[in-house]
Amino acid sequence: MTSRHPLQTNGNEAYDIQPEINEAVTESGVQEGLVTIVAPHTTAALGIISYHDPLGLEDVMDEFQRLVPARITFKHEHDTPQDAAGHVLSTMVGPTLTLIVTGGEVLLGHSQKVFFLEFDGPRKRQFFVKVTADPTPEA
Repeated sequence: MTSRHPLQTNGNEAYDIQPEINEAVTESGVQEGLVTIVAPHTTAALGIISYHDPLGLEDVMDEFQRLVPARITFKHEHDTPQDAAGHVLSTMVGPTLTLIVTGGEVLLGHSQKVFFLEFDGPRKRQFFVKVTADPTPEA
């Protein structure tokens, strides 16, 4: 089962997409298996971040900007400096995550959630969630 989820971003922020992932797992009925999340964009990524302190999300995004600042010295010919930085960050962080489903729930730590990381917003985005059941052993 694959589901598509539109997302309108307001800027370069971390967006909590855990509810949509949890819903896809529940609707699939899969008890044991995997869930794969894909952000099909070259200037966005996915990450697992602690959500207890909202300022921690800002720290994560601030560090990304510090590590790869938008600058005019990028060699990209057709992109803005922010877009070029977004390409680098998306490559570094990655646009996919695969997580374990057990007992019908996504296996994450008590303070972890999956976030969509926007590096070139605001934009109209989307992400996909695919839930796959473990193979049934043959009798």
